Amino acid sequence: MKKYKWIIILINLIVLLIFFNNSIFQKEQLLSNGQLILLELAPVDPRSLMQGDYMRLNYAISTNVDVDTISKRGFCIVNLDKNGIAKKVRLQENKTPLHENEFLIKYTSREWRGINIGAESFFFQEGEAHKYEKAKYGSIKIDAQGNSLLIGLYDKNLIKIE
Repeated sequence: MKKYKWIIILINLIVLLIFFNNSIFQKEQLLSNGQLILLELAPVDPRSLMQGDYMRLNYAISTNVDVDTISKRGFCIVNLDKNGIAKKVRLQENKTPLHENEFLIKYTSREWRGINIGAESFFFQEGEAHKYEKAKYGSIKIDAQGNSLLIGLYDKNLIKIE
């Protein structure tokens, strides 16, 4: 029985490592191959005692949504203006239909705050809050499946804040 216990533990460890490495691989692919878009944001709550300095983000595409009329999970369809700033076109449950110059962003609905795209917190080094107070846009990379990854914040002049 003891021999089987170690075999089961080893198999679980291998499965966990495969899952973890696959997740890292997918994020790296998204970083290198994803479409860069800018989302207009409204920063909220710039400090957390437990987590250090961070900014909770609320995107313009996430607001003014009647959560009672949409599915709990779906896709926010956006198109980009000439500066790469995303504007919400519609919300839909499936990946299709998708027209030319439209992009998918996965969402989950929040009962009291519109939709959540999964990139609602931006952490930064302690003492650097003053840099990010002027943030106007969140930059995310998205892929064809609607996965998104927050990569930085931009100011009103579309310059990345570093």
